[in-house]
Amino acid sequence: MARAALSAAPSNPRLLRVALLLLLLVAAGRRAAGASVATELRCQCLQTLQGIHPKNIQSVNVKSPGPHCAQTEVIATLKNGQKACLNPTSPMVKKIIEKMLKNGKSN
Repeated sequence: MARAALSAAPSNPRLLRVALLLLLLVAAGRRAAGASVATELRCQCLQTLQGIHPKNIQSVNVKSPGPHCAQTEVIATLKNGQKACLNPTSPMVKKIIEKMLKNGKSN
């Protein structure tokens, strides 16, 4: 009986590794299949800027409040590729949004 337990012991770490690998593959497959990720279920803008010079902005995306976030979010994509969150109640940001909507550069 002890001999059977000793011969089975070396295969346990291998079995554990295989089980962990399968678990990782299943988790990665769900994420790739479009299952919701925890980062999608919260506000994207944790800090906002009062404004930014319009010549630096490539496009503006306004996200309405919803189940993911209770506040309106204004996300500007800058010409250098970075994204910046803007304060939607700021008068300067309101002007930027109006200008972008007129020019057709909003998402």
